[in-house]
Amino acid sequence: MKNNSYDPRYPGIDDLVKKAKKRIPKFAFEYLDGGCNEDVNLYKNTAEIREVELVHRYLAKQQPVSLQTELFGHLYDAPFGISPVGLQGLIWPNSPEILARAAFEHNVPFILSTVSTSSIERVSEITEGRAWFQLYHPSENSLRDKIIQRAEAAHCPVLVILSDVPTFGYRPRDIRNGLAMPPRMTLKNILQITGRPNWALKTLAHGQPSFEIMKPYMPKNLNMQKLGVFMDATFSGKLDEEKIKPIRDMWKGKLVIKGIASEADTEAAIRLGIDGIIVSNHGGRQLDAGKSAIHALNGIIPKFKEKITIMMDSGLRSGPDVARTIASGAAFTFMGRTFMYGVAALGKNGGHHTIAILKRQLQQVMEQVGCSQPSQLQDFLAP
Repeated sequence: MKNNSYDPRYPGIDDLVKKAKKRIPKFAFEYLDGGCNEDVNLYKNTAEIREVELVHRYLAKQQPVSLQTELFGHLYDAPFGISPVGLQGLIWPNSPEILARAAFEHNVPFILSTVSTSSIERVSEITEGRAWFQLYHPSENSLRDKIIQRAEAAHCPVLVILSDVPTFGYRPRDIRNGLAMPPRMTLKNILQITGRPNWALKTLAHGQPSFEIMKPYMPKNLNMQKLGVFMDATFSGKLDEEKIKPIRDMWKGKLVIKGIASEADTEAAIRLGIDGIIVSNHGGRQLDAGKSAIHALNGIIPKFKEKITIMMDSGLRSGPDVARTIASGAAFTFMGRTFMYGVAALGKNGGHHTIAILKRQLQQVMEQVGCSQPSQLQDFLAP
């Protein structure tokens, strides 16, 4: 049964941000909320989406509005899904499972990250094999193959390859906070935790978050320093066509590359037989000097829309942002922070509440401009 939980005390995403900031330790909130370097692209992402304008047609005959959107052969109930987020359990205990369940009940896609804090198998069980999986490319091909085989055995319909982390973003907040998994227990961090007793008790009850997907391949009893060394040695974010070819050969389901931001990379994806791309700049967490996601999308859509499924994440925070992005040509949208704010603010009801907000907002925009289906939003894009 669908949980239609909606809390009128928090009608907007900004309300969830404020509530989340009060409920979780500072190091966890800053990991979620921050970008890289000076946060230029973090803010530019959202600001430039909101420069997109729609034209309303008040005198046209009004048709009933449906948010349903077909993607890769599945009819979803809304044109948005939940982006992969690393270290989710650090932000709020059990959050990957909370969000996976909400996504399943509301019939929207959920993407599980390789470096999240729930296993492929558990999330597949919750979603009855409908969760997507994002692969953070391992250094060793044998490990790559094992992880992909687990995703296949779990019946994940879509494999998403992460492309935009050839090196880790320079994130001053995380450096100052000594962010690790688990977080380094400095006096400052201990004081932050004691100031958030609900988070601390929930974390204690659920257990210390860990990289559940990677557990079978990790040495036992790693301390924090050794864990960091292990993860650095295990993963290579550098992706190229030669690394993608064997994945395309191996994976029989839909294959998507996330992090595309240029025409050249889009052309490469098409050459490789990729089914879709997610235009993204990692939420402004990797390259402060790069284009906003919507700017990159605007360069890709005119040339490639008919050749490959083009989706977008990075910078979307609301239903109107979803409408603006689809009007700009994206077939589908994803959000990460938005949903994590919801869970950090409202716990087990946070995913349901956030989806309810986005659906209501998007439907209102479509009714206002006179659009009956998300795929028609491009017809309402202001010149």
